[in-house]
Amino acid sequence: MQYLLLAVNILGAIVYVWMASRGWVTSQQIALHSVTGEPFIWGLSVLPIVAVFLPTNIIWGGIILIRRQWQKGKMWLLAALIWLVAIVVDFAHH
Repeated sequence: MQYLLLAVNILGAIVYVWMASRGWVTSQQIALHSVTGEPFIWGLSVLPIVAVFLPTNIIWGGIILIRRQWQKGKMWLLAALIWLVAIVVDFAHH
């Protein structure tokens, strides 16, 4: 089960970066100081992904803590690292 959750998290992180890329600023837009809808585009693009994966991963981590299955916690930490990388990639383009 933990391998399935890790695989789904990898897929989710890829979809997150792909959907978040809709709000990335292009090199031509960097010099512009206009108010645009980029934060709204970004938020609406990633909200469904975050709404699914954040509670799922919190529950997964809670089960690991309650059952004290520390070996399975390694997969959960790996999933957290994958999400951290996806978020860093996204925020590097804003």
